[in-house]
Amino acid sequence: MENALHVGLTGQKEITVTCDMMASSIGSGHVYAYATAMMIAGMEATAVDLLQPLLPEGCTTVGTHVDVSHVSATPCGMKVRFTAELTAISANGKGFTFRVAAHDAGGLIGEGRHERVMVNGDAFEQRTHTKAENLAHRDGF
Repeated sequence: MENALHVGLTGQKEITVTCDMMASSIGSGHVYAYATAMMIAGMEATAVDLLQPLLPEGCTTVGTHVDVSHVSATPCGMKVRFTAELTAISANGKGFTFRVAAHDAGGLIGEGRHERVMVNGDAFEQRTHTKAENLAHRDGF
């Protein structure tokens, strides 16, 4: 893993924007344009896809920080290309920082920084399940 994971790794992913990805469809706004939340999800997915094949068995990553600007609207039916570049790896080898961007046919639509942390997938899900069980008896917050 140490040799495979290195600063400078890049990955890309392309999607076609569908009607269910519109801000008005997901509830993040009232406009019929590609939702910021969906753009961020695409950026995260690109970072995940870049890292996952290089991680130890049983490990995955979880997103911990997103700092992104959405600078241009994209209509339904247009393709969006996401890029992720690994810009930093923490000293313990478990934290990853990415420069992320999204482009459509008109150019840049969003860019920023995204951070992820490596976890044991089964242990992470067990902690989440335990939290749900422990709080199941509560009513609300």
